[in-house]
Amino acid sequence: MTTEATSQAAAASPRTLARQRRRHSAARFWKQYRTHRAGVFGLAALVLFGLIALTAPLTVGSDVQSVTNAPGDPLESPSTAFPLGTDQFGRNLLGLVVWGARVSLLVGLLAAVLSVAIGALIGITAGHFRGWYATVLMRITDWFLVMPTLVLAIALATVMTRSLGTIILAIGVTTWPTTARLVRAQTLAVESRPYIERAKALGGGHWHIMTRHVLPNVMPLVLAQTTLIISSAILAEATLAFLGLGDPTVVSWGGLLQDAREAGAVSAGKWWYLVPPGVAIAVVALAFTLCGRAVESVLNPKLGVAR
Repeated sequence: MTTEATSQAAAASPRTLARQRRRHSAARFWKQYRTHRAGVFGLAALVLFGLIALTAPLTVGSDVQSVTNAPGDPLESPSTAFPLGTDQFGRNLLGLVVWGARVSLLVGLLAAVLSVAIGALIGITAGHFRGWYATVLMRITDWFLVMPTLVLAIALATVMTRSLGTIILAIGVTTWPTTARLVRAQTLAVESRPYIERAKALGGGHWHIMTRHVLPNVMPLVLAQTTLIISSAILAEATLAFLGLGDPTVVSWGGLLQDAREAGAVSAGKWWYLVPPGVAIAVVALAFTLCGRAVESVLNPKLGVAR
């Protein structure tokens, strides 16, 4: 290294060095992620669905949900005018599937973030404080683990008002135990390292230890867990909407399946009413799962996830 380069490096502020390290880490992560073909396929599918959801107001417009201004006849088969046919009210199913992507993806993302946030908070604090506090939290976690998640979500969605917020809350507060268990185990491993003892000896408090040392080390696990939970959250939202527990005023993929069931599309053989939203749910759930497995493999090569 030349004298000029050495002086520039010495003059660089800690914040600048931190930004450089983050950029190098992101570049290294993307370089390794690209080697996972399945993960790249999943990411491409998610980008496509995300663009479809974001541009829905421009491509199909919010009037696609209108029942009174439906452009076709009820349950028309696919045609040039309606590539995916129409629903029981005569609405364009292609437009409904595109618009429903906004709700399904939004609910899945927010529910997964809420679930991971609860799990990470409980896992970190239980691993850090231990004692009776950790014992109580882990017993509560065990109770949630043995209880059927879908049954708990249905119970919460039933007693609360029917809205998207209720669905997000019902999914988020019932799917966090797995994250809590994983984060607690990682927290215990991190806090057994020598530099944690040095930080405590230098006067580092509980908040400093958890936010400056534990949290950065468990974030890769939290990130991978988030991508995996999103697919489960989307499936849970579709299930709750199919059971009639969703918001009836919004269009989602699960809600379309519920409408198809009520219209008798299964017995009448109206496959175009069932297949598009079902395929959309399956593809998005698979894409998030593929991305989650690829992220896990990059962050923890010992997992040996196939490429």
